[in-house]
Amino acid sequence: MPASRARRAVIFFTVMIDLIGFGIVLPILPSYAQRFGAGGLGYGAIIGVFSLMQFVATALLGKFSDRVGRRPVLLTTMLINAVGYALFAFAGSYWILFLSRVVSGFAGGNISAAQAYMADISTPAERSRAMGMVGAAFGIGFSLGPAIAGFSDHFFGPTAPGLIAVGLSLANFVSAYFILPESLAPEHRVKRRLLDLGHITEAVARPRLRPLMAVWALVPFAFAGYTVILPLQAYTTLGWGKRELAILFTLIGVTAAAIQGYFFGRIVRRSGERSLVILGTFGMALSIGIIPFLPTSFLLYAATFLLAVSNSIFAPAATGLVSVYADVTEQGTVLGAAQAIGALGRTAGPPIIGTVYDVSPVTSFVFAGFVMVLAGLAGLKLAPVRHMPPGHVPPSPPPPVPSVPLPPPPPAGS
Repeated sequence: MPASRARRAVIFFTVMIDLIGFGIVLPILPSYAQRFGAGGLGYGAIIGVFSLMQFVATALLGKFSDRVGRRPVLLTTMLINAVGYALFAFAGSYWILFLSRVVSGFAGGNISAAQAYMADISTPAERSRAMGMVGAAFGIGFSLGPAIAGFSDHFFGPTAPGLIAVGLSLANFVSAYFILPESLAPEHRVKRRLLDLGHITEAVARPRLRPLMAVWALVPFAFAGYTVILPLQAYTTLGWGKRELAILFTLIGVTAAAIQGYFFGRIVRRSGERSLVILGTFGMALSIGIIPFLPTSFLLYAATFLLAVSNSIFAPAATGLVSVYADVTEQGTVLGAAQAIGALGRTAGPPIIGTVYDVSPVTSFVFAGFVMVLAGLAGLKLAPVRHMPPGHVPPSPPPPVPSVPLPPPPPAGS
């Protein structure tokens, strides 16, 4: 495998494991919470704290990678990830389980450094396609987490999901150690205040970035809330269990892998990132909003397929736009700001939309779909991006025409 492809594969694996960490609790957390005597607040806290710690970490690690390079940040967080999953595997109380989500959430903040690494090794014209690979890792990881949890817990017991994730994290570390060189040249490194969140407000303040940052806040808010209320709806109305949910999330992952890993590069060259962001958000709005009105499992799977397709064209396009809008010296910082804003959305979405579900299940899905519509309307304000084709060399400007002095005016009276 060529070196550049091997590096992209390691980054793909890194992001995939981060998203496995987010989704691994979804199908089994209700039984965990019941075992440890946690109520609704405890249930929501375990889901929300992962994204909260991701917010803290993305705000820190993106800028830290701009200062010291991507490699040390990635390697360190891979080991921290393994520790978090080990705590998850052997959690004997609610608070150990909570601590495991704190550790894994912080380690999952390395997504901004991973995306910045991918941007470092890609030309501007290639970045959207490269971010398509990152988006595929998002989709696969998001679906593999619940699938690993559902199937391994069913067949091998409650410690199996965490132990599998530990093995994946250690394999990720070994592959990164031997394959990933540093991608950020010393002359491009910039020292920024690590604990300053001003990069987030700065990104929001830029007219070019502001609509995209709004999209990055609203879509994770709605999508994360959907992932919490969907199991409750499926359990209640369709009698689903862990196995059915594992199949559902596997469907999402397979669709994401096919679209983002193969078709996205072809689609984005024809339609552009802006169009895909808009189309993806409105597609997700429709597929989420109709869920409470679906009477059969088949229709729920069909709506999920539409959701997976919409998300699979949205995610890499939104990430690619951040990468293209940002300067080469601030890739980690701006991507970190976007990921931090997304993490805030994923933190707030589950408790807010979950609370709405307790009042009215139908309203909760309609509300999540409405938030997606707002994201689509924000996408309509995105500035278009024009990419030069690979290998394109802009024409040289014509040489200046030497000025010819005008002849002196004739003498007066001549």
